[in-house]
Amino acid sequence: MKCDSPLGTRVGRRSWLHKFACAFRGLKTGIRGHSSFAVHFFAAAIVVSLAMVLGCNLTEWAVLVGCVGAVMVSELFNSAVEEMVRCHPENERQRYWPALDVAAGAVLAASFFVMVVGSLILGNRVMALWLASSSYQ
Repeated sequence: MKCDSPLGTRVGRRSWLHKFACAFRGLKTGIRGHSSFAVHFFAAAIVVSLAMVLGCNLTEWAVLVGCVGAVMVSELFNSAVEEMVRCHPENERQRYWPALDVAAGAVLAASFFVMVVGSLILGNRVMALWLASSSYQ
């Protein structure tokens, strides 16, 4: 099932199966080709582990999962911009560095805000456990 078409040609109606196959191929390309995903997956694993240990409620889980998803999606957009720049000849790529910097900045901003939200949720849980344990002593 081929997902790409030559530029300038109109592709007929594609089935949903075909569209999903293309989307999964893009997801695989975005994740495999970029080492930043390893860092994000490691951070996500820590967040999930802490949320499980600290007994987060459904609302907290929803916010944490949404935050992790936001960082992953921003990283995929960054990867898409990088892939588009790689399509240009080496001597023209310098013109696109500002776009690459903005895309990387978006990932950094998303990561920062997610870190703040995660710290508020998980920090609140840790503080509640600490206060509960100190009241028993």
